[in-house]
Amino acid sequence: MAHAITFRLWFLSASLVGVSIFCCSPGNASEVGPQTGTGIVDADPAEVVAKALLCFNNKYIYSSCENAYRLTETGNLNLPPQYVDPYCSGPCLAETHLVLDCIENIMKNFVFYNKATIQDVRDTIKAGCSYGPERGNFDVSEHLQAENNNACNSASQILLGLGFMFAGPALLL
Repeated sequence: MAHAITFRLWFLSASLVGVSIFCCSPGNASEVGPQTGTGIVDADPAEVVAKALLCFNNKYIYSSCENAYRLTETGNLNLPPQYVDPYCSGPCLAETHLVLDCIENIMKNFVFYNKATIQDVRDTIKAGCSYGPERGNFDVSEHLQAENNNACNSASQILLGLGFMFAGPALLL
């Protein structure tokens, strides 16, 4: 009889651990390998940032997109709702991606003034140009807020799973 209860407890504990591990994703860690350098040896950090900021004013990158609709150093895209279709199907979208590529080639972990990363801006552009409910929403800070809320939900799921893992066997005693 005692062996059956012990086996049940171990089985329940193992099940809860498995559910906790496979169902609760702690985040989006998409980078697999270590970070590589920028290719600029012994460069002053301020010089590297200044070089990355030059991408915003490069006349060879931004040649067709109007100044009002360009990505800014603050990480904002100021697009009025009536300009979504021309932006998403015109040269501005391609030129914005070229600016992001330029920055990323100089400084992989560039952070805009609004605390957005290059990937955050890319995700915002992708959502803003999609045909879903977020079409036309190019507010990067709003997308950052949504990501932070999702991170809190993931943490609470992990804590809930750990709580069940330890409380489950105690309830069966």
